[in-house]
Amino acid sequence: MKKRVVLCFPVTHEQVAELDACSDDIEVVNAGQTGIAHEILNADIFVGHAKVPVPWNQVVRQGRLKWIQSSAAGLDHCLQPEVIDSDIVVSSVSGLFANQVAEQTMALLFGVYRSSLTFFRASEKREFVRRPTLDFHGQTVGIIGFGGNGRRIAEVLAPWGNRILATDKYPWDKPDYVERLIAADKLNGILPEIDCMILSVPLNDETRGMINREALSKMKAGSVIINVARGPVVKEADLIDALSSGHLVGAGLDVVEVEPLHPTSPLWTMDNVVISPHVGAQSKYRVPDTIRFVAANIQRYLRGEEPLNVVDKNLGYPARKKPCV
Repeated sequence: MKKRVVLCFPVTHEQVAELDACSDDIEVVNAGQTGIAHEILNADIFVGHAKVPVPWNQVVRQGRLKWIQSSAAGLDHCLQPEVIDSDIVVSSVSGLFANQVAEQTMALLFGVYRSSLTFFRASEKREFVRRPTLDFHGQTVGIIGFGGNGRRIAEVLAPWGNRILATDKYPWDKPDYVERLIAADKLNGILPEIDCMILSVPLNDETRGMINREALSKMKAGSVIINVARGPVVKEADLIDALSSGHLVGAGLDVVEVEPLHPTSPLWTMDNVVISPHVGAQSKYRVPDTIRFVAANIQRYLRGEEPLNVVDKNLGYPARKKPCV
C-alpha cells in the first residue's frame, strides 16, 4: 500500500507532481493550511509547517503518522509534548538555507552599524547630512548557537578579521577562524567580551527567554544584538529597556517575541533598531530546494534508512556526535 504524504507548505501543482514522482510507493496530498488539520489524520508522512492548530493528541493516538519532515529549521510548530513523547520521527531542513540566513544577518548587522535606518529616514526628508555611524572592524562577535546557520554566519564574517567567539550545545569541530567555541551553558562567561551578539539558536525550553535583563546587563556597554533565531529567545521588554538606557546601542531583529510586532511597540520608532519580518530563510529557491531535499529524504525513508536531519525531539534540532580522536 502506498504511503500517504500530506503537504502543508506553499507549492505549485508542478512541485507536487515532482515530489510524487520521486517514488511509486507514495501518494501526495497537498492539504495547505486550510486542510491540514483534517488531512494530517490520514497521513503516514507529514511534510511542511502548519501555522494553524493541529490535533496532535488525536494524531498520536491514531498511530498512523510515522514521520514529520518539517519544511523549516525551527520545529516549535510541531514539537508538542504529545509528539515528543511519541515514536514519530521528526526531521528538519536545518542548514538548507544557511546562506540566506547569513545574508540577512549581514543586512541587519550593517544596517545597525552604518546607521542605515537613520539615513533612510533622513533621505525621506531629503536631508543630505552626515550623522554618526559605528565601526564593525575590530569588534568581538559572539555567535550564540553554532549549528548550520551559526557556522555559515561565522564563515561569512571570517574575512572581516573580527574576533569570533561561539557557543553551542555541542562545542566541538571548532573552525580555525573561531577563537573559542564553548558549551552553551558557559555563555555568561563570555558575555562581558562581546561587542556584537548574533543569536542563531533554536527555540526550546533551554533557550526561551535566555537573553533577559541579567544576560543583557553582563554585556559590554555600547554593544549590539542581532537576532536571526526565534523571537522568544529574547525577553523583549528587557531588550527595549537596554536600548532605551543606551546600554545597547543597536539591535537588528528578523524575529520578535510575538509576531507580527505590535504597531505600538517602541521598537518601531527607535533609530538604532532595524527590523525585518522573519525573512531570514526567504529565497526564490526555497520551495524548489525544499522539494528536492524532501524527495531525497523520502527515498531514504522508504529504503529503510534514517532520514537526513533527524532531530532530538527534546532539543529541537539534530544532535551532533562528538568526533573520535
